[in-house]
Amino acid sequence: MKKQKSTERTGDGNTFFVRAGSWIVVHWQEIVLFVLSVAAVTAVNFFSVAMNQTVAAFRITDFEVGQIADRTIVAHKTLHADIEHPVTVIDGEKVIRKGFPITEEQFAKLRKMTESPAYFDSRSFADSELFLLVLAVLWLLLIVYVPYGRPIQIREIILQVVFFLLLYGAAAFGTKVEVFTSPFLVLVIIPTALCAFLITILYGQLPAILFSFISALGVFNAIFWEPVPFLFTLCSSLSAVWIVRKIERRIDLVVAALVMALLNGTFVILLDVIFNHGFSRIALSIGGVACNGFLSGILTLGLLTPLELLLNTASVFRLMDLSDLNVPIMRKMLVMAGGTYNHSLMVAQLAEGACREIGANPLIARVGGYYHDIGKIDQSEYFVENQSQMGGINKHQDINPSLSVSIIKSHVKKGVEMGHQLRLPQPIIDIIAEHHGNSVITYFYTEMKKKDPSVRPEDFSYPGIPPTTRESGIVMLADTVESACHTLDNPTAVRLEKFIQTLIDGKIEHNQMDNSALTYSDVAKAKAAFVQILTGYYHNRIKYQDQKDPDDIATAETTGADQRQETGAAQDTVDG
Repeated sequence: MKKQKSTERTGDGNTFFVRAGSWIVVHWQEIVLFVLSVAAVTAVNFFSVAMNQTVAAFRITDFEVGQIADRTIVAHKTLHADIEHPVTVIDGEKVIRKGFPITEEQFAKLRKMTESPAYFDSRSFADSELFLLVLAVLWLLLIVYVPYGRPIQIREIILQVVFFLLLYGAAAFGTKVEVFTSPFLVLVIIPTALCAFLITILYGQLPAILFSFISALGVFNAIFWEPVPFLFTLCSSLSAVWIVRKIERRIDLVVAALVMALLNGTFVILLDVIFNHGFSRIALSIGGVACNGFLSGILTLGLLTPLELLLNTASVFRLMDLSDLNVPIMRKMLVMAGGTYNHSLMVAQLAEGACREIGANPLIARVGGYYHDIGKIDQSEYFVENQSQMGGINKHQDINPSLSVSIIKSHVKKGVEMGHQLRLPQPIIDIIAEHHGNSVITYFYTEMKKKDPSVRPEDFSYPGIPPTTRESGIVMLADTVESACHTLDNPTAVRLEKFIQTLIDGKIEHNQMDNSALTYSDVAKAKAAFVQILTGYYHNRIKYQDQKDPDDIATAETTGADQRQETGAAQDTVDG
């Protein structure tokens, strides 16, 4: 029994190492970036501590002549007298003793230690470094385990690291400048709102909120645990996230800048009252942080376009630009694949409406709907929605089902290639790649099975993967529903609801929704949105009294012409 327990423990240990190894393989990029980020922050922290006027992790401002020392400080390096500091500090000397008053000579030695470039406060560095290491681990866990609803890209993490270094460096080195030594004045040079604006617009609200807490804690460490910069950074960044969370036009950033300026000034006043700092220089601080907030909005307006192109993000402004149907690729689709163009517009409308109902990103769904079938443009005649404009000729009638299915499947791969060529954001490319998942192309599979019963479903399946986001899953359902409903006779609301439910059940049954994060509640809401939109699309119109069917008109014209010809012939006979 003991041997069995030992084996079980060994097995558990092996399982742990296997899981740890698998985790490292999956997240190796994040781990490498984590190490590099810690190294970069450590370098900034080293130079910051080297420039600090601290000794044994305490600032020189914590001491004064005549004060009863509450701690003993021992020198760990010999410092010889010079012109600026004509006192000598001996290695191992007790510069001040706990319980004894600090003399002028002892205070001069303390100042010499804090201002000497040869003296490095290793205790202060160790304390700060330990805090930053814990903060970095927390940050890594938030990146890996928080459900963002989408894959986190390395470029996004790099941007956050750069912004953290910017905030940390501004806070750490800003206090070294005499003008900004006050905890209220250093707020002027910390670009809190700028970083929050950009992260929110480029990557969304949740990453920006998490970054706000991490950056505020970083500033807290950089300014030697001062509460005012920490609270201001946290309040200002969270407010910036709230201001631009639903922004849709670039010009709105000017309004956001004005609101941010007002809020920054308000925060400074509140913190001044709470900490009883006094109103002697508060006007300068209020004016400075107001300018900081306003310039943050203006700089965001200028930096946004370069960052969108550099990072290739699915920001709201980038998506709004892509939703313009006058872009060359959409005009090309209209001319070369008119049926696919109209199908894509309807899919976009259905997907956008469903995403609004379930709280997903409707703009990503709309743009994904527009672009999901761009791979059909070059071979549009092989897709049924375009064959009516080509004389109703079905090219698949003359070729083998295996060749037909190869052509049909290829539009996904071509769409992804075109998406990369157009530098579409990754969420849109993912929708193009996933909108058919790995489902079977049923029509051609059935046709081929009649000829060869041994045919495998895998050979007639799309090469993609099932949707991995809610938006991608909704686009798949919208694509299926829009295509299939064209075959439905008398599409009333009741018939549409039953038919759409059948189509959705088919996708769920074939495991196409497993990785999309869509719940049954989401699917039910999406179905209701589809029914509402399609019922309006297929609604009946009143037939006016003088309105005639085009076929009846053509028949009447043909009959009239024949009658006139017979009458003329009879008249000729009579005349003859």
